[in-house]
This record gives sequence, C-alpha cells and structure tokens, in this order.
Amino acid sequence: MTTIHSVDAMVDHLIRLVRIPSPTGLADEAVQYLKNQLSPYEGKLKMVEPAKGGLLVTVKGEDTAVHRFLTAHVDTLGGMVKEIKPNGRLRLTNIGGFTWQSVEGNYCTVHSRSGRKTTGTILATHTSVHVYGDAGKQERKEENMEVRLDARVRHEQDVQGLGIAVGDFVTFDPRVQETEAGFIKGRHMDDKASAAILLELIIQIMEQGMKLPHTTHFCFSTLEEVGFGANSNIPERVREYLAVDMGAIGKGQSTDEFCVSICAKDSSGPYHHGLRKKLTELAEKEKLNYQVDIYPRYNSDASAAVRAGYDIIHGLIGPGVDASHAFERTHREALKNTYALLYSYIQTPSL
Repeated sequence: MTTIHSVDAMVDHLIRLVRIPSPTGLADEAVQYLKNQLSPYEGKLKMVEPAKGGLLVTVKGEDTAVHRFLTAHVDTLGGMVKEIKPNGRLRLTNIGGFTWQSVEGNYCTVHSRSGRKTTGTILATHTSVHVYGDAGKQERKEENMEVRLDARVRHEQDVQGLGIAVGDFVTFDPRVQETEAGFIKGRHMDDKASAAILLELIIQIMEQGMKLPHTTHFCFSTLEEVGFGANSNIPERVREYLAVDMGAIGKGQSTDEFCVSICAKDSSGPYHHGLRKKLTELAEKEKLNYQVDIYPRYNSDASAAVRAGYDIIHGLIGPGVDASHAFERTHREALKNTYALLYSYIQTPSL
C-alpha cells in the first residue's frame, strides 16, 4: 500500500472546511480557504476561478495533449429564507436534497445581505408535546418547518429590523467532531471529505516534485448539490474525468466507513467500465480496502458532465460516508484508502 504521511493533514483540512459555511450559492469562503492553502505553490501550478464559482487547479504533466480532470465539490446543503411569518418565525426553502426531519433541531445561521449573522434553530411548527397533541406525528415538510431566531422578535417587522429578508441564505451548524476511534462526524462530510483529500493530494504533488504523466486539472466545484456539477470549464483535451464524492452507506450497499468506494452505476447509468476496471486493479495492487457499489439515488459531477454532452471517460470514487445528507460520519481509514487510490491513479497513463 502507498505510504501515507498526510492523514492528519486531511482530517485537519476536512474539519476546517466543514466549519466554513458554504451552501450552494454561497461557497466563496470555502474556495478562498483552498486558494490560501495552495498559494505557496503559485508558479508551479495554475489557479483559475470560473465565473460561476469554484476553483480550477492545473498541474502540468509530461503529456500535454491528453488531460485528466478530477473533481470534488465544496458546496453543501443549506436553506434560504422563503417567508418571514407574522409571528417572527422564518419559513425556509431547501438548497439541495435533504429530508426536513434530518435538519429538525439543528442550529443554524441566517446570513443577511449586510453581512450580519443571526443564529437560530430549525423546528417543526408543532414541537412542544405540552401544547400540541400531534407533536410526534406532524409531517415534517417545508410548510410545517420554521426557524426560531435567537433574537427578541414577535412580529415580521422585528425580523426585518434585523436586516433579514427573503432570499437570505441559511446555513446549518456542522457540529463536527473527531473521535478517539478515528471517526469524523457532523454535517457536510459530503463532499468536504473528498475536497480535503484532493487538496492534500495537490500539496503532496507539489512537495514531492511529482511528475505526472498527463496534465491534470483538479476542480473544486460549487454547484454539485443542485445538479449543475462541474459541467463547464472542462478543458478540450480532457479524456478522463474522475469525480471524487462520498460513497453512500445503507441496506443493500457494500460500502462502509473504512473503505474507498468505486461506483459502477448510479441513477444516471453505468460509469465507464474500462476506468472502473483500472481503478479496482489499482486498489488490489495497493492492497486497499475498497468496495464496488451501485447508488440508485445519486448523481455526481462526472455524470453531470456526460449529461451535458462531453465526450469523456468518466468514473466515480470516494470515501464511505454514513447517513448521507443528515448527520454524517466517515473514518480516517476511508480518507486514507481514497487518497492512496488517487495517488496511484494519477501516476498511471490514461486509457
């Protein structure tokens, strides 16, 4: 197995990234973190910020005619103020695909246009069992959920006085922790775990002076959770496109929190068989803990690119993440195995 010296660094990047609010549409601060980490290597790599957001990092390789493209996304789930209620509570609209019960009780922050931040809690409208007979049975859906602000507000005008308006972003407290057993838990492991892995991979390429066989682009996208993905700004010479995103865990899945998951098929259809075969062979050669899996309710940046019409070889791998789009958890071993597979992959010739 490839010797990994960077697990602590990956975990540190992950925790720092998770603590940066970055719902789809408000991810600039997370992108700035990436730029700051890579700024010491300017001149050895190229960084470009596409107009629609994100960061494209290019490392020149020996073959400049055939390019590679690897992507992870730093945008996360979140919300937006849809309505200020007469009683001073807020109704939300969701950003990304999550169930409302998965955010019930979560602390949150409303980001006003002025830059002011107001904290609150996401609750069902019928929460108190001492008042509502249906508190445990009320359906958790958009119209039955609200934000209770941590401010003295009783009327719509009070909320407006705080500078809060329809369209303001609402971010979820990640509640991130690393445990003694090596688990990292909280929100937004999807996909900041993969972003941390790619970030550390780029740093190690720079530190080791590694010569890549192909010019390789690392894209940190900011629109994956709403389905746009990184399906623009793909250089013309890209032949292989590998998305690095979480491996989903649950009944009927092979993936766990300790492996690198290699996706054979998701809701968009099969991934490129030749690339999947190559990835599994590399994982076996490196003696990695890996699983091949199928995700029936999943799309990736790579599938978005294929759907957009790009003529590419596409694949998908990532660390196993439990309870996706809720209170997620992964493990240091999953980061380690994913990193090792990527480290091996980028040193091989293209198909």
